[in-house]
Amino acid sequence: MFHRIRALIIKELLALLRDKKGRMVLIVPPLMQLFMFSFAATQEVKNQTLAILNLDRGQPALTLEQDFTAATTFSRVIHLQRSEEIPAVINEQQAIAVLWIPPNFSRDLEHGQTAQASFILDGRKTNAAQIIQGYAGRIIDRYRTRLADKGQQSGINIVARNWFNPNLDFRWFTVPSLVCILTTVIGLIVTGLSVAREREMGTFEQLLVSPLHPLEILVGKALPALLIAMLEGSLIVVVGVLLLRVPFNGSLPLLFGSMAVFLLAIIGVGLFVSSLSMTQQQAVLGVFMFLVPATILSGFASPIENMPHWLQTISYANPLRYFMTIVRGIFLKDVPVAVVWAQTWPMAIIACVTLSMATWLFKKRME
Repeated sequence: MFHRIRALIIKELLALLRDKKGRMVLIVPPLMQLFMFSFAATQEVKNQTLAILNLDRGQPALTLEQDFTAATTFSRVIHLQRSEEIPAVINEQQAIAVLWIPPNFSRDLEHGQTAQASFILDGRKTNAAQIIQGYAGRIIDRYRTRLADKGQQSGINIVARNWFNPNLDFRWFTVPSLVCILTTVIGLIVTGLSVAREREMGTFEQLLVSPLHPLEILVGKALPALLIAMLEGSLIVVVGVLLLRVPFNGSLPLLFGSMAVFLLAIIGVGLFVSSLSMTQQQAVLGVFMFLVPATILSGFASPIENMPHWLQTISYANPLRYFMTIVRGIFLKDVPVAVVWAQTWPMAIIACVTLSMATWLFKKRME
């Protein structure tokens, strides 16, 4: 069995690599998109969660807290009790920012001194953090205006700190996301065209009369796609780190282990589309019917928190959602194994479902 599968894998790789246009499609477009979207992609911000740590129960501090709570940008507010809770809130992405009001805030204002407060932002969401910081600045400006109207000569100073991305370099957010999206494109295209190409070229009947079992054919189609997509993903990671200067703080084994699980889920979708299609044109259309919604529901173009609740529920079936979280965490912070595993096991379940569906449809179409 293994010899037959190996022969099919070699045949698939040769069919891809001997085609000059195929080689160009696999290498040039992903690199062009990587550079293009690294500078051009943007996103919108709303319905965000804010955490507030108010250690001062004076009226000025409570007023500032109420101003932030009433802002329409923040649909949910988490009230913290201790400073030790701040790292977990940011690390686990429970909130995009934390407003930290120290115990002496009201006293400093009442004594005519400049009151200090901190605004801690999740720098992994670069564009969102920049916009949220701008919103916070406008809230503080209105607060200063009210103090001036009351005749208070004291001021207020908010110190903004961006964790994981101190300079809010947008490429630090975009490049890890593009690792996910471009790897998805390669995995879908290679598998989506595989069976459809055999039908269109008239070689599918040769597979049917060969001693290969349907499951062996699927394995022979899936493994080359897995190998090529892993290599493409590695190339994009190297380009992002070495040329675009995006920091890589995490573990390579964790990245590639989660990437393999993710690609198995994507390959299952590609094989399902390919088994359903009679021509390569149909396969391409089917791939993009999955790719566009998957990208939108991944949290790349728009935060998932911005979406209606029913769309947020649907996004749990999207493997790209989980892989996006893993890659950003591994790039910008050294996330532990437990965090990666929490995002990997849902992708493993999705992979089992998609591969099972592809196997079932392929066997049915061969009958």
